[in-house]
Amino acid sequence: MDWVTRLDKQMEDYLPDVKLLREEPMARHTSFRVGGPARRMAFPETGEQLVLLLSMARECGARPLVMGNGTNLLAPDGGLDRLVVETSGLSRLGMGAEPDSLTAESGVSLARLAAFACKQGLTGLEFAHGIPGTVGGGVCMNAGAYGGELKQAAASVTALFPEEGVKTLAGEELAFGYRRSFLTDHPEAVVLSAAFRLSPGDPEEIRETMRDLMARRKASQPLELPSAGSTFKRPEGHFAGTLIERCGLKGRTVGGAQVSEKHAGFIVNRGGAACAEIKELIRQVQEAVFEKTGVRLEPEVKFVE
Repeated sequence: MDWVTRLDKQMEDYLPDVKLLREEPMARHTSFRVGGPARRMAFPETGEQLVLLLSMARECGARPLVMGNGTNLLAPDGGLDRLVVETSGLSRLGMGAEPDSLTAESGVSLARLAAFACKQGLTGLEFAHGIPGTVGGGVCMNAGAYGGELKQAAASVTALFPEEGVKTLAGEELAFGYRRSFLTDHPEAVVLSAAFRLSPGDPEEIRETMRDLMARRKASQPLELPSAGSTFKRPEGHFAGTLIERCGLKGRTVGGAQVSEKHAGFIVNRGGAACAEIKELIRQVQEAVFEKTGVRLEPEVKFVE
């Protein structure tokens, strides 16, 4: 009996209310709009369902892939022989126990988190308003933009560790760095929720800051085309987009994949791009930039197999 048959039976018996899709195209669930079918895709709506689902997956021999809204993933054309767990149903958001704090489950979008903070008159998350990701992925990779990073606001993160159970990490335990944290060093961990400590502010001033940052984002980034945001991490002492443009790579294409003509730090899907084409374009950019500048570009996009 393969893992799919075992998992289907376990879910029928113990999680009948959790939505389960069969052979679901990943292209429907990633911002690049590429990727073949996942053998199974589940949509838990509570932390308890998520914990039980992952426990069952291990028992069945499945390889779970936990994702938010797929804004930083590149899924293979041939599909995934895996259980993909989509966490957007974990969407509870509210005030925290401490003054000027919020708590959010992993599936809450960063845009919604920032808007909620604004409504409560709390400042410190304005930069996150335009980041197209969720709390779970955001705290894992210490998402940031326009000088702000989640490490400035994240007070603690509660995560499931397969061998240790549910743990809450705070302060130095989170080991935030540039696009990394303790959680990226432990990819087996799954974020359940996070708490954020903010400061009082004027809601209209906060709202105006968010409007300004969104206008800057729309003016400079190719938001009209599918992408995974910034394709490469910022190399020390440089900006990836500037290096790529200086190397004459702006507009380069491989099939339906293109180095954006609007911002060279983005690779976009011009229409019908395949995962293999995007990966090849990433490789070509890395090779050309290294040959001409000596700088090695590291992808910010996560390749899943």
